Amino acid sequence: MPKDSIISEGKTTNEAIENGLKILKVSKNNVNIKILENEEKRSFFSILAPRVVKVELTLKENHENLPNHKEPFKEERSETHKKEMVPISTENIEKAETDTKRFLEEFLKQIGQEITFSIKKDDLGLEITINGKESGILIGYRGETLYALQSILSAVANKNSNQKIRILLDIENYKQKREKTLQDLAIKVAKTVERTKKRVILEPMQAYERKIIHAALQNSSKVKTESIGEEPRRRVVISLK
Repeated sequence: MPKDSIISEGKTTNEAIENGLKILKVSKNNVNIKILENEEKRSFFSILAPRVVKVELTLKENHENLPNHKEPFKEERSETHKKEMVPISTENIEKAETDTKRFLEEFLKQIGQEITFSIKKDDLGLEITINGKESGILIGYRGETLYALQSILSAVANKNSNQKIRILLDIENYKQKREKTLQDLAIKVAKTVERTKKRVILEPMQAYERKIIHAALQNSSKVKTESIGEEPRRRVVISLK
C-alpha cells in the first residue's frame, strides 16, 4: 500500500471514510476512495455479527490541506449538522418493513411471550416500538442494549435496499424518559458550574445523548459545552464561557 494511503474502518461506508479523513486531516475531495469491504455484502443470517466496513483512502498528488485542519473535528459540528434526507421509495419501505417484522417476530419469541411490537412507516424509514413486561431486558444499562438492537434492525432493514433507510427504535418509552433525565441533568450541572466556577466532565454517553446535553445548554449565556475523548467513551464537558 502506498505510504500516502491508509485503511480505515467504520460501521458504515460514510463512517469509515470520515474516520480516515480525520486521520489524514484532509477534506474528501483530496483523496481517492476505494471500498474494501462493503456493508451491503451481508446475509440475513450474518446480521448479528459486528458490522465493519473497510475503505482505503489515498491522498491525491495535488492535495491541499484545509486551513487549521490539523485540529480535531468539532463534535458539535457533526452532531448538530442535519443531513439532507431523501425520501425512500415505497418499494424499499415495504421490503424493510417485511424483513424487520420477520426478524422481530423470531427474535422476540426468544425473549418472552408478553412482548409486542409495532412499526410505523414514514417517508424516511421505520419507527419501531417494543412494549411488554419482559421488554426491559432489551434496554440495558443506559440504553446500550437498545442502541445495539437498533443497529441490528437497521442492518436488517437495509440489507435489500439501495437507499439508506432510517430506523428508530424505542422500548417502553425509554428514549423520552431518558431525554427528560438528561435535560434535567444538564441544567443541574450548569448551575453547579456557575456556582463553583469549575468545569464538570460527564460520564461517557451515546452521540444521541450528548446531543441532548448540547441542545439543552446551547442558549445559556453563562456556560458552554464541548465533547472530548474517543468513541465509545466520548464525554460532554460543561464549563464557564
